[in-house]
Amino acid sequence: MATSFQQLGFIGLGVMGEPICRNLLTKSGIPTRVLDARPEPVQRLAGHGAVAAASQRELIEQADVVFLSLPSGEIVDAVAHAPDGLLAVDRPGQIVVDLSTTSVDIARRLGRELAERGKTLIDAPVARTRAAAEAGTLSVMVGATPQLYERVLPLIRTFASDVTLCGPIGCGQVVKILNNMVLFENVAAISEAKAIAERAGVEPGLLFDTLSKGSGDSFALRNHGMKAVIPGEFPERAFSVEYARKDLRYALRLAQEHGVPARGAQYVDDLFEDAIGAGDGARYWPVISRLFDAGKK
Repeated sequence: MATSFQQLGFIGLGVMGEPICRNLLTKSGIPTRVLDARPEPVQRLAGHGAVAAASQRELIEQADVVFLSLPSGEIVDAVAHAPDGLLAVDRPGQIVVDLSTTSVDIARRLGRELAERGKTLIDAPVARTRAAAEAGTLSVMVGATPQLYERVLPLIRTFASDVTLCGPIGCGQVVKILNNMVLFENVAAISEAKAIAERAGVEPGLLFDTLSKGSGDSFALRNHGMKAVIPGEFPERAFSVEYARKDLRYALRLAQEHGVPARGAQYVDDLFEDAIGAGDGARYWPVISRLFDAGKK
């Protein structure tokens, strides 16, 4: 790979972070230090050539580019402001690529703070599934200048098949947050349709298959509907209701800031609240379909 970067760092090796980092490491060929609260993913990536960072400070001191894949914007903010964090460790010229889904206000504020330290933030939240992360076919929405985008694009291409420059810092988060909002609302709609069909005497599998052949077709129908809602498969250690609600709350905050009455999103937030109340908060988020099966919505 033709690049001027000599060292990479990767913080956060969870459900998405580990396969993203593995693709980045193996396809870029650039030495990479990794860090996670759990030893298991660090050990697995060591088998692919990653170096376990001795500390967060060491990783930040050594890396030309630091990738973050963390559960929330609040955690990203904490990593940045820690005594051994991105703002405390001197490394002028460093690029920070945040793959997490973060609120727009945090992304833009952190971008300004890092710029004061001679560093640059790129918000590059990822979309699609863990299987896409494994295959290197994620969709990535980027907030950056065109020049910086071109510099990091070869790295992002190691784990993404679709990469979109959405505008300056924060715009990647705007697009990702709204992507998730639309997805959540779609799954709520197909869950409603499934419950109605069953009560009206139509088999849900037939309904979804027929919808997929007409104007009701969607990514949500084919993936979340057919692969999770129909078989009733809502495992833990996937993208949970609690994580999904975090993303949706970012969308609701953004809508409020801009004076948009996001009624559909608010309805899905109510579904998420009910699913958490039913004890399903740690399960894969399409578990909200159970609320319709039980006749609660």
